[in-house]
Amino acid sequence: MIKYSAEVATAQKNGSPIVALESTIISHGLPRPKNLIVAQEVEAIVRNAGATPATIAVIDGTVCVGLDQKQLERIATDDQIVKASVRDLALIQAGKKSAATTVAATAHIAYLAGINVFATGGLGGVHRGNSFDESADLVAMSKIAIIIISAGVKSILDVPATLERLETLSIPVLGYKTKIFPGFYLTDSGYVIEHQVNSANEIAQIWRARGELKTDECSVIVANPVKNQMDLKLHEKLLTTGLALADKNKITGKEVTPFLLEHFHTNSDGESLRVNIEIIKANAQLAAEIAIALK
Repeated sequence: MIKYSAEVATAQKNGSPIVALESTIISHGLPRPKNLIVAQEVEAIVRNAGATPATIAVIDGTVCVGLDQKQLERIATDDQIVKASVRDLALIQAGKKSAATTVAATAHIAYLAGINVFATGGLGGVHRGNSFDESADLVAMSKIAIIIISAGVKSILDVPATLERLETLSIPVLGYKTKIFPGFYLTDSGYVIEHQVNSANEIAQIWRARGELKTDECSVIVANPVKNQMDLKLHEKLLTTGLALADKNKITGKEVTPFLLEHFHTNSDGESLRVNIEIIKANAQLAAEIAIALK
């Protein structure tokens, strides 16, 4: 069911550090042609740090852990590429379709492939105004043992409700060199978390201790705040207008997040794109350092 790229297969054989990367940010998160350029740059960051990148996607029904250049280009340019979460994977595979994987699906496949570290941009969570509308990311993280490096949860979500759900699900949240929980576009979401870590080695020690104490059935979130956040006034303006437009157009469920992200991309004069790119590059670098520390 799973096909490994030659690069990833070699790393697995040699016991070398590997970093999982999601593909939804390529297909649906960044505009063309910048998305392909960024995907290539992110993989290069992981390699230059001393680890192997494993971008994950489903190509013509085959679950791919690590993409070659043609596959990466297809994910970046093919209009028929859909988004797949965990519940969609068997349907996509059986139908011989192609899909980019969300945070939940990427974490699931990475775990099956024996990869312990996964770099992404922002996590899903509880939606504003509807506590029953939750991202599948939360459920996946409660069941999949993997270290996920992100810039917190997307600032368009209900951050305090999401933090409460993470606590309920016993998913540890570690602030990287901070106790301020980041809000994706924003360095500071306005909420404080309990635990701070200051190095990749410290994260690796926590990961090993979890195994020894048998508390390793869920993910560990490493919250790595963006250094150069979006202008706060611009962020609040776009969030307010975007939520109003989503309500007016009756955008609901899983369509809300991509709608709002597109609203930010379209109306921020390049600011949201700049921050988004900075986030995924910084998280890829930290993920590679953690993967190396684990080895």
